Amino acid sequence: METIQATSENQATEKNKLLRILGVGFGLAVVIGGTIGVGILRTPGEIVALLGSVQLVILVWILGGVYTFFSANYTAELATMLPAAGGPYVYARRAFGDYGGFVIGWSDWLGNTAATAFLSIAFAEYLIELVPFSIGVSGVAVAIVLLLAVLNWKGSQMGSDAQKLMSLLKTIALLAFVVVCFAFGGGQQTNAAQTETAPITFYAQFVAVVLGFQLVLGTYGGWNTVIYFAEEDENPAQNIPRSLMGGVLLVVAIYLLINLALLYVLPIPQLAVSKLAAADAMQQIFGARSGQIVTLLAMLSLIAIVNVCILQTPRTLYALGRDGLFSAKACAVNKGGTPTVSLIVSVLMAILLVLSGTFETLLAIYAFFGVAMNVLLIIALFVLRRREPDLPRPFKTWGYPLVPFILLLISILLFIGFIISDVSNSLYALILIAASYPIFWLIKRQMNLSRES
Repeated sequence: METIQATSENQATEKNKLLRILGVGFGLAVVIGGTIGVGILRTPGEIVALLGSVQLVILVWILGGVYTFFSANYTAELATMLPAAGGPYVYARRAFGDYGGFVIGWSDWLGNTAATAFLSIAFAEYLIELVPFSIGVSGVAVAIVLLLAVLNWKGSQMGSDAQKLMSLLKTIALLAFVVVCFAFGGGQQTNAAQTETAPITFYAQFVAVVLGFQLVLGTYGGWNTVIYFAEEDENPAQNIPRSLMGGVLLVVAIYLLINLALLYVLPIPQLAVSKLAAADAMQQIFGARSGQIVTLLAMLSLIAIVNVCILQTPRTLYALGRDGLFSAKACAVNKGGTPTVSLIVSVLMAILLVLSGTFETLLAIYAFFGVAMNVLLIIALFVLRRREPDLPRPFKTWGYPLVPFILLLISILLFIGFIISDVSNSLYALILIAASYPIFWLIKRQMNLSRES
């Protein structure tokens, strides 16, 4: 009888396995598609307003790229050491135990469902500018989420191919934007030095650089998307480091090109007051036709990120279910390699947030967890190096321990800065952490009772 039961459990486990069919092309697509969003079209003006200097503007974008690259450096070790579905949750659980993993896993899942809701609404707003719909913004956003969910339901290969196409179109569109700016722009950089308004004192400059750095880091969010799919990669030991670092370097290059293009077309004073720098640049070149161009750019950027969110979010729920921190039904996988129950739950949660409008609070709280997560994952790197030195590490962090230690110090300072700048949402996040333990205990108890029965 025990043999029959063990055999049926093994068959169920085999049936619910994710498919190992993804490669470095998909990895690059999700890093680029999950990172580059509307932020790069909006943020440059805010940063120029803060810094007022071409040299400082370029410096903070480079610093943001360096910080992100070295974050990818340590993340590549964790992801290749533990190539399992679930993203940051996997490493947090291994380093800090079930409860540490639970807090990170659930906050990550909630944050990503909130991002799905927020980004789908943003996409719907742009789409309605081009094609008016009677169902309104919320209705269009829900339709977009459902459409992409159906696409991804068909399987990992379909989702992968769609993501590659979306990311390629986005990259081509942004590079075309850069070419147009340099080909038809007015060459405003020639008098940039005469119009710079950089802060006068060293302290004022330092504060401006720190604030600009924080804004830049916001545009780099999503660079680690590929780690959620480590279990589905054909060769994670090679493909994940290549995807992470290659993807980040490509994003850095695109961001620098866009900023140089904007600085070429728009004088510093005009760029400093711009709410949507890309639109002002297109207005300078094409006049009245510029609105539709920027709308299309924004839509291409957003649809790729929404698809990434719908792809990655179920993987965290799948991992939580497999480890007994959610229903085991979350591990159900169809023939195409899609965790179907996890996808349904994630999509329903995103739709609920779209209709309720509460996603903004969740996103703000998730921002707290996002900054904290970076601190905890660097600590996890040190913990696992010390506690489990014999674990296979196909990729080892460059410059260990100095480089990740410096990164840890910077991340702690950023975390403190976030708390100071957003006290209310930081308090909400701390309350959620305090309330999470009894929830964790109840879930564990329920899962144990289900297994015993």
